[in-house]
Amino acid sequence: MSDPQNKLEPLDPGRVNSMDPAELQYWCKELHCTEAELKDAVSKVGEHVTVVRQQLASRR
Repeated sequence: MSDPQNKLEPLDPGRVNSMDPAELQYWCKELHCTEAELKDAVSKVGEHVTVVRQQLASRR
């Protein structure tokens, strides 16, 4: 039996929905960052995955 939470994908794969705990967890794993780092990036550049990814990369 598979665990449905392991197969979670965001409703909009181009947008980080930081208000949904399950999606937040998904994006943290996908982008290799902490929740705080992700929320900080989203607050600075918005929710588009490409710019969030760039923001996170620029901090490393």
